[in-house]
Amino acid sequence: MRGIAKAFAAGALAIGLAFGSGAQANNFRMGFQGNLNTLDPYTINETFTVAFLGNVYEGLTRRGPNLEIIPGLAERWEILEGARLWRFHLRRGVTFAGGEPFTADDVMFSAQRVRGETSDLRARIPNGAVFTKVDDFTIEVRMPTPNPILIADWDTWLIMSRTWAERNNATEAVSSRATQPGFSTLNANGTGPFMVQAHQPGVRTILVPNPRWWNDANKQHNLTQVTFTPILNDATRVAALLSGEVDWVDPVPVQDMDRVNANPTTQVLAGPETRTIYLGFDQRRDTLLAPAEIPPAPAGVTRQGTNPMKDVRVRRALYQAIDVNLIVQRVMRGQARATALMIDPNLFARHGAEFQRFPFDVAAAERLLDEAGYPRQAAFRGNSRFSVGMDCPNDRYVNDAAICQAVIAMLARVGVHITPIIQPRAQYFAKILAGGGYNTNFYLLGWTPGTNDSHNVLAQLHGCRDDRGSGGVGVANVGGYCNQAVDALTQRILTEADPATRDGLIRDAFRITQNTDVSHIPLHQQALAWGVNRRVTMAQRPDNVFMFHHIMMR
Repeated sequence: MRGIAKAFAAGALAIGLAFGSGAQANNFRMGFQGNLNTLDPYTINETFTVAFLGNVYEGLTRRGPNLEIIPGLAERWEILEGARLWRFHLRRGVTFAGGEPFTADDVMFSAQRVRGETSDLRARIPNGAVFTKVDDFTIEVRMPTPNPILIADWDTWLIMSRTWAERNNATEAVSSRATQPGFSTLNANGTGPFMVQAHQPGVRTILVPNPRWWNDANKQHNLTQVTFTPILNDATRVAALLSGEVDWVDPVPVQDMDRVNANPTTQVLAGPETRTIYLGFDQRRDTLLAPAEIPPAPAGVTRQGTNPMKDVRVRRALYQAIDVNLIVQRVMRGQARATALMIDPNLFARHGAEFQRFPFDVAAAERLLDEAGYPRQAAFRGNSRFSVGMDCPNDRYVNDAAICQAVIAMLARVGVHITPIIQPRAQYFAKILAGGGYNTNFYLLGWTPGTNDSHNVLAQLHGCRDDRGSGGVGVANVGGYCNQAVDALTQRILTEADPATRDGLIRDAFRITQNTDVSHIPLHQQALAWGVNRRVTMAQRPDNVFMFHHIMMR
């Protein structure tokens, strides 16, 4: 902790030094609410980190301006044997920033590395995928069952150099739990349009154009440098944008949007985001973690066990005790949309509108908690029912800590005492994802489906898993929800080719997870809110990914 505090202090000093030194004409200066804690592209499956590193490393595919899949390091591919076999033809003449030639060996190595136990991106490659090197520029991937969406999120499976990794003892991903940085935490070597010139975790990171980039002749940017500085404090971040000390900030707090738009040199780029903010429960362990406290059941009262979260009545009670519209109006100031699904309903166009939230109803919540065997007890925490810790980040999602505080106050009304455990995102993710998850009883998270498809949500947030989350199933299922019927539907969804039939299966799965099991509490889809200097021209993708090679400055 002393080291972290010291890094924050150094970061504050670095901000002042960087701002006072004068900026180059085409130095795109970024201010984000959190740190860039690693350069290893497999350490953490977190949007900002993966998006930033996607400018240094590249995948076999890329995303176009409308999020369509386009060729990347694979210039083309063939889908054979009813989508059981995929053949990729790799781009020739590509070199890594360090000068190493890109070949099939790097893809084979990256496939092994990303599936390692210390990788947080194991789900990028489905369980059972077998990679075969045909020649130096051709690989095949064979699946045990048809998989028509195999490459849907391979734009964020970033390819590493085998030679570089072996030379620097970086053949395994650095775990998000690691207490000491590895070589790949502090160094990077990709094929992308930019390369790392300097990286001081918690202070700043500088990128410069990669002169070896294979597509440099067609570049659509005029940047000479990208300087990223973490600015954790909202007021400081907005002030830096308004004064011209940075060119881009994320997020702009909702209460500051009008001020940013009124400033002659800045504007807010706002739009819908596909990320869903939700609450999850520990549905696995029989006894909750400290600081939870479950008072003995009064005489004549029966209950299922000592983990209230395993009882669907408790989960639904917590759901109905939360006034999500109040959160949207007061905490988010209208810059969010309440949701009944764990995916943006626009990404499930055929049936998404059919799902409705359980109504906000304090009396119904109280009845459910009584029925579950957790009555109010005058001698326990001021007439409370039970107490549980709630894990929340304070620098990852828009108003994340404020959302948690609002939820805590709402649940107190129905007699559930919540102890807030609010931390910066580095410590937060290290805790709840440590050992593959299960280190939290009640938590707030956000999820953007990298594939823009419901299968991603069902497989990664709802899929049953073992304690390591192996095989890419349930990697983000940190609460341990498990329903074999949902898993069976998810597998059918993966292989079903008819769109109408497939969407019907998705509807059936969500009816179980959302309506019957109350697997999670979806809250809202937050709105994107980037603050940008008006001399910057850039597109805003709804998946909150930013590509520097599409930025122009005047």
